[in-house]
Amino acid sequence: MGPTPPDTVVVGRIGRPHGVRGEATVELRTDDPDARFVPGAVLRTDPAERGPLTVAGARWHREVLLLAFEGYDSREAVETLRDTLLEVPVADLPALDDPEAFYDHQLVGLATRLPDGTPLGEVTAVRHEGADLLVVARPDGGELLVPFVTAIVPTVDLAGGLVVVDPPEGLLDL
Repeated sequence: MGPTPPDTVVVGRIGRPHGVRGEATVELRTDDPDARFVPGAVLRTDPAERGPLTVAGARWHREVLLLAFEGYDSREAVETLRDTLLEVPVADLPALDDPEAFYDHQLVGLATRLPDGTPLGEVTAVRHEGADLLVVARPDGGELLVPFVTAIVPTVDLAGGLVVVDPPEGLLDL
């Protein structure tokens, strides 16, 4: 899968089929799935040749969102969509009310520095694994996972293209 185009953001990933009527589980990458995945919503895909996909139905099964797509009405048809990333245009995203909240795409590509100005690397991804983690590519080729919390990341300057990381002792040694 290629990198997400700069004008789109990933909102989900299609998982395994559910049942026999063409529903699939979705790994969510959005804070507002009920607004994002409504019937009739058109989603871009990665790989692009699998889409665009139109949501035909959405329902919750316990904690898992199940989606049906127009033209995919069997378990076998939905299986062909497994691992497809679902994307929406950045322009369609609502503005965030919280000045301390950021979309992942706003953070990727930012330079990271220590409070004294020492360069750390560049943010290449944001992982959501229980806690939010910034993935920072180090100039020496290594990778650093930084917990995205105010105590460790006191400054995010989108206009300046910079994130200040104030790591606890030992974090940079991992």
